[in-house]
Amino acid sequence: MTEDQARTTVTDRALARIKEMIASGELEPGQRLPVEKDLAEALGLSRSSMREAIRALTVLGILEARHGAGVYVTKLGPSDLLEAFGVVAEISQGATLLDLVRVRKILEPAAVATAAARITDVDLARLREEMAAMARVDTAEEFIGHDLTFHRIINEAAGNPVLTAILGGLSSRTLRTRVWRGRREEGAIPRTLEEHEHIYRALASRDPEDARTAAAVHITSVEEWVRRQVATEGEL
Repeated sequence: MTEDQARTTVTDRALARIKEMIASGELEPGQRLPVEKDLAEALGLSRSSMREAIRALTVLGILEARHGAGVYVTKLGPSDLLEAFGVVAEISQGATLLDLVRVRKILEPAAVATAAARITDVDLARLREEMAAMARVDTAEEFIGHDLTFHRIINEAAGNPVLTAILGGLSSRTLRTRVWRGRREEGAIPRTLEEHEHIYRALASRDPEDARTAAAVHITSVEEWVRRQVATEGEL
């Protein structure tokens, strides 16, 4: 075993022990970790391996380093734990990006269908406001901002925070901007506004199946564009 392999193995042990402490409730959401030296000694590990483990868990959203205050367990909410997933989605290229859009195509229609049975009149009014704003903006950036809000309102109405966080990672502002730079040139905005109208009407009618179909049609148009880009250019 090489020195690097040995160090990785020790770091993995540190990772596993901290995760065990959180899973067992020994460390709770929002709780401050013991100082690095004390934690390393308590677990029988080196400070360097402990430091690497803490850094890795921070990147994953499990721990949070607060300047001058120490390291804390996050609230362990879906947005914390799935933040790294969103970063991966943002930098994905080519076939991987297409696969991510296809995952969204599986999940988002289900979320929209669920929202159709739960959405409130207040949520519907907010959707209508976002749709009106999208119709009058001048820049792609403004359009994307309202588009994100439109979909977030619907996903949150589905009532599943984990699903909302996953879909948020699959359609972040950065990822949408990359797609819209190309789609805007093909006149996609008018088509998107029409697709949003279909989704809204299905939600307002509280019709889950119509809502599912409208959402699937909407995402399919994105999927087809990404597929063409990957086929002709190899990446996006």
